[in-house]
Amino acid sequence: MESWWLIRLGMLLMWARLRVRDAGTAEVLDGDGRTLNYDSEDSARAALLDAGFIAFDGLDEEDAMTLGVSLDELTPPQGEDDDRLIQRMTQRLGHMA
Repeated sequence: MESWWLIRLGMLLMWARLRVRDAGTAEVLDGDGRTLNYDSEDSARAALLDAGFIAFDGLDEEDAMTLGVSLDELTPPQGEDDDRLIQRMTQRLGHMA
C-alpha cells in the first residue's frame, strides 16, 4: 500500500511517500531523498503528522487552499524510479499558481 503526504514550507510544497510493506513495517521517502523506516504504518503516520504533513487522500478544497493551491493543482509526483521521483517531490508554489 502506498499513500502520499504533503506539507507547505514557505513557498515550497514538499511531498512524502508512505509505503507499507507486506510484513507490516513501513517506509517514508521524503523530499530530501531519505528513506525512513518504521516498525508499523501507525508509527510512520504518527511521524508524518508530528512533522506537520497532511494526508493527500483526505484533502478537500479548503485544506488545499490553506496550502496555497487549488485541489485541482495537486497531483502526487511521479517518476520512473525513486531518483527521478525525488526530483519532483519538492515544488515551488509560484510554478503551480
